[in-house]
Order: sequence, then C-alpha cells, then structure tokens
Amino acid sequence: MTNRVQIRTNSSAFIAMIADEDTITGFLLAGVGNVDLRRKTNYLIVDSKTTVKQIEEAFKEFTTREDIAIVLISQYVANMIRFLVDSYYKPIPAILEIPSKDHPYDPAHDSVLSRVKYLFSTESVASGRR
Repeated sequence: MTNRVQIRTNSSAFIAMIADEDTITGFLLAGVGNVDLRRKTNYLIVDSKTTVKQIEEAFKEFTTREDIAIVLISQYVANMIRFLVDSYYKPIPAILEIPSKDHPYDPAHDSVLSRVKYLFSTESVASGRR
C-alpha cells in the first residue's frame, strides 16, 4: 500500500505541450496555455533553432511540476529525446505522443502503445498456461 502514487485532488491541473508552432497555436487557441507569475509557460515551441538540450530541460521540468497532469509531445520531438520518454514511468503527468502536421504518427515509436502491447502479450502468455 505504501507504493501507491498519490494523485492530486486539486480541481485544476494543466496540460503541458512540447510541439511545433502550429500544434501549440491550436492548443493555445483552445485555451490550454498558461503563464504563471514567474513568466513560466506550460509549453515549448520546437523549431529548427530549438536544441535537444532545451527539449530535454522542458520535458524534465514539465514532468516534475506538480500542476501538470498531462504532457502532450509531438512524436517527432519525442523521438529526439526517446531515451527520456521511454524511461519515464510515473502515471502523472501522463505522457501522450501526438502527430503533427508535417510528421505523421507512427505507432511503432509510441512508448505508451508499446507498453500496452507488452502488457497484453504477457497476459495472453499467462492465460495460456492455465
């Protein structure tokens, strides 16, 4: 029982985004954006000038903030920091890989989908032994 993850019961939590400008703009128009008193945002716009180090730092920041419930990351950006995305196992914030306009979604690279496939394959093996 002590290994259970405490889920915040606060009524509000943010969605963080790491994606291209078009994707971020769409979510900002939908009202997802936030800027706090220290001028910290809940998004990172990735373009040709954005370094992998900046993406890594944003990912680490968003996954450690207590006010973030979901991190949306474009799959092509997640591929740049795949080692970080694949090594992240906490349930909150949830990491969801999304497609972008210029980069289609590839289910073979989605870390969440691969974990689900793994769980179902081990369940089917375990159920076959009975």
